[in-house]
Amino acid sequence: MKTCLVVDDSRVIRKVARRIIEGFKLQCEEAADGAEALAYCRKTMPDAILLDRNMPVMNGIDFVKALRQEPNGDSPVVVFCTTENDVPSITEALRAGVDEYIMKPFDTDIVQSKFQQVGLIGE
Repeated sequence: MKTCLVVDDSRVIRKVARRIIEGFKLQCEEAADGAEALAYCRKTMPDAILLDRNMPVMNGIDFVKALRQEPNGDSPVVVFCTTENDVPSITEALRAGVDEYIMKPFDTDIVQSKFQQVGLIGE
């Protein structure tokens, strides 16, 4: 079973994302910030990461940069999740190593579409 790590400082967002992701028959784990997520990835590298941009301790950009330097850190598909939709923010995220980008608020259809695009789930 494929695994997805949901990284967001909002407990509510993590719970909503978990419900959506588990509906796709993926195993779901949670982390409240980038530092917690990086510690998780050092133990068990997930197949996918749904990642918030703005978090305390370690933000999404810093997390992706650190993740991509880890052994096997290039393997997870990272889907960035944010309220910022300006071109410089998107460009920064893609340069840092993000694979896809979704806007908050998101719903099942949006997550399903992105997960299908990156090959995590079937059509």
